This record gives sequence, structure tokens and C-alpha cells, in this order.
Amino acid sequence: MRAGHQGSGPGAITPDGCAVELYSRLPVGSEPDVVAAAVPAGARILELGCGVGRVTHPLLERGLAVTAVDESQEMLDRVRGARTICSPIEVLDLGETFDAVMLASFLVHAGDVEVRRALLRTCVRHVAADGCVLIQREGDDWHTNLPRERVDPSGFTVRIVSAEPTGDGANSVHAEYEFPDATWTQTFLSRPLTTQQFEGALAEAGLKVDKYVTEDRTWVRARLSGQR
Repeated sequence: MRAGHQGSGPGAITPDGCAVELYSRLPVGSEPDVVAAAVPAGARILELGCGVGRVTHPLLERGLAVTAVDESQEMLDRVRGARTICSPIEVLDLGETFDAVMLASFLVHAGDVEVRRALLRTCVRHVAADGCVLIQREGDDWHTNLPRERVDPSGFTVRIVSAEPTGDGANSVHAEYEFPDATWTQTFLSRPLTTQQFEGALAEAGLKVDKYVTEDRTWVRARLSGQR
């Protein structure tokens, strides 16, 4: 397990505390529509942290070519129709570039600053000179509006129970997913970032915000700093 991360519940648990069976059950949200609207038709996309393909599969259905990366082979075994690569994101170096690189699931909020820097370096390493990086951020009140609960129309409940400071600017976040027949938990480290801190992290990596592509500003399209 990665330091500060753990998970519980039926089935395999990945190094960051995610449960493979849980993510196989979660419905897809608006992510595929957001991504498809932000990239050219037929774009080649590098999806970093694809999990079981919850977003990958709808992107493929929209005619996008996806290379799906995850550090868990158990997750990748659920992905269908995409080129898959099993690797930690931080060390990935495919020697090729893509029209778009996607860093979703709030990965940019990694509790370890060096991990965040490595994630963004991977994005820069793989984005084409005229391409873009799509990043999903946490909402402004994500660490303060707690505890909170959402009941999904399909019948399960998601609870973000707590976000306890670890003393170095990160928080230890505890989440619960309750289904009629099973319950999963996940504890992970997440570092809150103001807009200024987020944009500063991008600048440090050689990226700049091109556009906040959703009204809540949680999805961002970034480009290489030298790109006009």
C-alpha cells in the first residue's frame, strides 16, 4: 500500500486503497462528456489512472482512441477495447505524445508534493506540442463541507466522513461506500489547493491554464507554457 492509503471491503484493494469491485459498480458521471467536449474529434488520449475503465469505455464509444494506464493489473483486467499499460503514473515514459493527457480522479491533489510534481511531469512528457492536459480538481469546499452524504439513484450511498490534517498541509480523508449487499471504505491523503496554488503547481511543471471547462471549475484544460 502507498503510505497513508488503505481500503477495506470485498475483493482486491489497490495500492492507493481503491477497491476494484467497488469501482466496477460505480456509474459513470459527466466525465466522458466533459472530456469529449474539450478535445478534437477522434483525439488520441492518454488516460492516467484509468481504474476499471469507467470513463475509458464511454470515451471509446465516442470515437476517441484511449491508452489507459493504471498501476493495478486487477483494475486493468476490467478494461475492454483500449490499449492498456500497467505502471505507476509517476515513472511512465512511453516515448510518444498524445493529443490529450487526462489526469482525473483528483490525482493532482496527491498528499505528497513530490508525487504531484511527478504526476504533472508525466503529463508534460506525453502531451503533444499542440495538445492539452485535462485535469480534474477538487471543489473549493471539498475538505470543509463535512461530513457529507450522497444517495445515488441506483441505490448506494457515498459518505465523505472526515478530512483530518496530517500536519504538513495534507489531509487524511476517509470515505465510505454503502451498497445493499456490501460496504467499502477508503482512506487516502489529499492536499487542498487554492486556485493560486493549483495554477502555481501547473506553472512549476511547465503548464498553464487554457480554460476552466466546467462551471464549478473542477475540470481544467491546460497547455504547455510555451504554446500560444
